[in-house]
Amino acid sequence: MGRRIRQSTDPRRGVTRAAIAPLLVAVSLGVMLTAACQPKEPPAPGSDRDKLIAQGKEIFFNETFSGNSRTCGTCHPAENNFIIDPAFIATLPNDNPLFVAEFNPDLKKNFENPRLMREFGLILENLDGFDDLASKFVMRGVPHVLSLRTSVESPQGPRTGWSGDGAPGDRTLRSFAVGAVIQHFTKTLNRVPGVDFRLPTDKELDALEAFMLSLGRQQDLTLPLRLRGTVPKRGQAIFLDNSLGKCNLCHVNAGATANFGGGNIGNANFNTGVESLPDQPADLTGELVPPDDGLGTPGDGTFNTPPLVEAADTGPFFHNNAIETIEGAVAFYNGDAFNNSPAGRALARGDPRGVGIKLDATQVVAAAAFLRVINALENIRSAIALLEESLEKGLFERREAKELIRRAISETEDSIMVLQGGGLHPEAVVHLQEAKRLAAKAAASFLFRRGHIRNAISAQRKAQDSLVEPS
Repeated sequence: MGRRIRQSTDPRRGVTRAAIAPLLVAVSLGVMLTAACQPKEPPAPGSDRDKLIAQGKEIFFNETFSGNSRTCGTCHPAENNFIIDPAFIATLPNDNPLFVAEFNPDLKKNFENPRLMREFGLILENLDGFDDLASKFVMRGVPHVLSLRTSVESPQGPRTGWSGDGAPGDRTLRSFAVGAVIQHFTKTLNRVPGVDFRLPTDKELDALEAFMLSLGRQQDLTLPLRLRGTVPKRGQAIFLDNSLGKCNLCHVNAGATANFGGGNIGNANFNTGVESLPDQPADLTGELVPPDDGLGTPGDGTFNTPPLVEAADTGPFFHNNAIETIEGAVAFYNGDAFNNSPAGRALARGDPRGVGIKLDATQVVAAAAFLRVINALENIRSAIALLEESLEKGLFERREAKELIRRAISETEDSIMVLQGGGLHPEAVVHLQEAKRLAAKAAASFLFRRGHIRNAISAQRKAQDSLVEPS
C-alpha cells in the first residue's frame, strides 16, 4: 500500500545553503525555487483535475529531467508500495538506474553507498548541503508517498521528508520534487542545472503535486472501528488508551497528526530516541554512517510523524530502517531509547505513575495486530476502488482495465501478507485469496471480465466483513 519516499527521495533541505557554486545557489536555486515552488491550492475534482493527475503520473514514473536516468518512481515504485526495501532491490537488474553509482564513474564516490542500499534499503542524503560530500550526509530509508493529503500540513507549514524539512525553499511537495531532482537525478556531483539535470517546470510541478496528493487515503479514519477478532480489538483499545499505549496522542486516528499537550497540533516532529538505539543495522557494518540530527541545520534531533494506517506493509521502520517488523516497531516504545528520549520523558511527566510507555509482550502483539488489520482494511478499500474503476472501462479500454486489475491484485497480495504475518483472520485470508484468483481470471478474460470483477469485489467485501462489522 504505500511504503516510503519513507523519505529517500526527500528533496534536500540544505540545498539553498549548499556550497555548490555561488551561481548555482544564487541564480539557479534562488530564482528557480522562488518561481517554481509557490504553494498551489489542490485542483478541484473533475476532468481538468484528472488530466493533471494523469500528467503527474507520467512525469513521476517516466521523466528523467535530463539526468542520470532515474525517475521519481526509481525510489518510489508503485509495484512496491512506493518504497524500496532490500527484498525489492534484490529483484532489480544491475543496470537499473537505482544502481547508477555502481556503473557511472562520475557518481562512484559520495553519491550513494551501494552496500547500505542493497543490504538495508538506505539512500544517501546531503541534508546539510553539498560542501563536504565525504562526511556531511545521512543514510535514510525511502518513505512512501501515500495519503500525503492527510499528513503533510501543520501550523508551522508543510512537513515533507523524514525530518519534516525534506525540501528546499518552502518545504512544499512542489519544492520537494525540485530537491529530489537536485539530490538524486544529477549526472555528476557538480549538480549544475542545465548541465547535470534540468529543473522541473512550474507546470510539471503542478502535475507532480496533484498526482502525489491523489495517492492513497484522502481522509483519516475515525476510531474506534467496530473490529472483529479478540486480539486486534484489544490492540485498538491499547492504541487509544492515553494511560497505556498512548499511541493516539501522536497518531490521532492512526494518522500523522498529533494531539499532544492539550490540543491538535497537526503534523509534528518529535525526538523519540531512534538515533540512540544500540546495534543499529547500518552501524554494525563498519561503514561510515554519520549521526542523523533531524530537523534543521544543525538539526534538533526531531523527526516527522508518519501515518500508521499504511505502516504494516511498508517496513522497514523509522527514518533509518532500523526495525524490520511492525511488532518490533511497537516494541521500540518500551525500550530505554524511547523512554529516555525527550518524547518519552514528556509522556512520563504527564503520567500519574511517571511512566512513558510500558507494554508487555502480549500487549505489543495486540497493538501490532490492530495496525495490521487497519492496513489490510486500507488494502481492501483500495482494491475494491480499483476493481470498480476497471468496470467502467469500455471495450476498447481493455489495456487500462487490465492495469487497474493488476494493481488491485497487488493490493490484495499485500492484505494477505499483512494478515498472515500476524496469524490474523484466516477466514478473511481465504476470501482474499479467492478475490485474487477471480481478479486474475478477469485480467485474462475478454467475454467474462466484468462478471469475474464483480465476483472479485464480492469476495473483497466478504473479507472486509470478516475484519470489521458493517456500519
